Parts: sequence; structure tokens; C-alpha cells
Amino acid sequence: MDGLKEIRVNGNDLKLNGNLVKSGILPEKITELSRTVTIQKDTIVEGAVYANKITVESGNVEIKGAVFAQQEIYVNSSAEGTVSFLKSVASAKSVTSRAMNAAVSFCSDVNAKEVTLTNAFVAGSVYADDVVLDNCVVIGGVFATNTIELKDCIIGTFNAPSVNSSGIIQLLLPTAFSQERMIVAADTKFFNLSLADLGGLFKGNQQAPESGRIPMNIDADNVKTSLTDENTQKSYYSYTVVGKVLAADMLDVDKFQNHFLLTAAALGTQLLKAYDLGPSADGTTKPLTYENIREFFFAILRGQIEIQEISGSFSMGELLRD
Repeated sequence: MDGLKEIRVNGNDLKLNGNLVKSGILPEKITELSRTVTIQKDTIVEGAVYANKITVESGNVEIKGAVFAQQEIYVNSSAEGTVSFLKSVASAKSVTSRAMNAAVSFCSDVNAKEVTLTNAFVAGSVYADDVVLDNCVVIGGVFATNTIELKDCIIGTFNAPSVNSSGIIQLLLPTAFSQERMIVAADTKFFNLSLADLGGLFKGNQQAPESGRIPMNIDADNVKTSLTDENTQKSYYSYTVVGKVLAADMLDVDKFQNHFLLTAAALGTQLLKAYDLGPSADGTTKPLTYENIREFFFAILRGQIEIQEISGSFSMGELLRD
């Protein structure tokens, strides 16, 4: 962003519009603990932010340090442009973003009592008491002490006492968990991408013929496990394709480069340089920046990149020869 005006931080109510903050926004006096920070648009903050409430009204906004709010971190539903939090984001109460027309990215973990996100990308994991995700990509896991609600999402895994799902849910890891049987809407479809050729698709190549997404039958692909000790007993449902992954264990899944892709997404801004997965079929390379990874996974989420379904058969003779 060009033409930003450098500003010094002072006062209890801070409004930023077309500003560059070269330091953090941190309280220096007791009275500043109740500071409200409102970012109207076009702002870069190069340090950490601590405030009572943080509101982002519109992009383009980039906060390079960790962010914490006592009350709420809120991205306005009418926001447009890009809103990027490059380090961890946390709130004692809530983190909320319902901006459908903004590219909201959290490049590390999100932690709050309540997390509600729409059209957001999280490179790390989400930790909360209650989580609501709609049209989101979470590379790590979604972990809640109470409930998780998922609609049209790609996530690494999840674990919560109660999970509700609708739309198309795609998992990056083989297994997810809940304490109660998951509530699944009639229109819900589950797929597992642990054997999809994500690396090849990211580079723009043809998918490996033995790769693909695994359709999941939530009634059939779940295992109930009871854990007991002298005083308590807990039951967990695991929704897993581990058996199918093991059946394909003799495939050279490393060539899919999924692990490298997901690790680069999780490390994101902590890497000292931008890596790539090597040249594509036409000789071009695509760096593993969080912007490119976000664009790639949202293209899968929207159906712009189609992942083939994995073949349900294999030859024992070919496996023995290998």
C-alpha cells in the first residue's frame, strides 16, 4: 500500500485510516487498557496490538504482530479488500468475521471463547468454547470445548463434544472426533483429501491417476471408543478413513507433496523465504505464499478446482511386484 501516513499512537480511542503504524499498539498507562481501536481502511500495523475492542471496517489491512482484545475482534460484514492477521489472534470473548466480500486471513492460530468466521482462511488452528464456520478453510484443526458448527468448509480435523455439519465438508487429515454422534444435515457430503494430489493441483498439473478424494459415509466410517478410569468414563466417535489410507499404504503418497504444502501453509509468515513445490509441467513455479495457498484452497472449496474420486480397486499383483 502506497501513500500511507505514519501515525503515533496515543489516546483511548484510536481510529486508523490510510495509516502506517511502525510500532505496536500497546497500552502504556492503566487508562489505555480500555482503548478501542477502529481500523477504517488501508492500514498497516507493524507491531502487536492490545486493546479492549478491535474493529476492522474495511480493507486493505495488515497487522504484522500478535493481536489480543479483551472484548471482541470484529471484521465488519460489509468489509471489502484484504484483511490479514500475520500472527496469533486471541480474545477473552469473541473473534467474529462475517465479511463475504473480503479476503480475511489468519496466518496463525485463533483463540477465543466464541469464534464465528465466514469466508475466512486460517493457516493455523481454531481454539474456542463455541465455533461457527461458514465457507472457511482451516489448515490445522478446529477444537472446541462445547460446540462446532460447520457449513461448506475445508478443515484439517476437528474435536468437540458436539458437532453440527451441513453442505460439503472436506477433511485434510484422516480422522476427526466428537464426543456425541455428529448431527449431519440431509444435504451434507463428507470427503477426505488425505490421498488427493494437492501438490500436483497446486502446481497446475494433472492429478496422479492413483490419487483422489475419499467419499465418507458418516454412519459407516465412524468408530465409537470408550475410555475409562477408576472414576470416569468418556465415549468418543472418530470419523476416519484410516483403513482406506492403510489399504493404499504402498502408494508413493510423498510424491503428492501434501505434507510440504500444508506445512508451508501452517508456517507461513515464519519462514525466512518463500519455497515452492518445484516446476509444473510447463516449467513455471508457484511460490508457497499464504496468498497463493489461500487462493488454491478456496478454488477447491468453490468447485473451481475439481478433485477426482479415488479408485476403489487395486491389483494385488501390482502391489506385490512393487
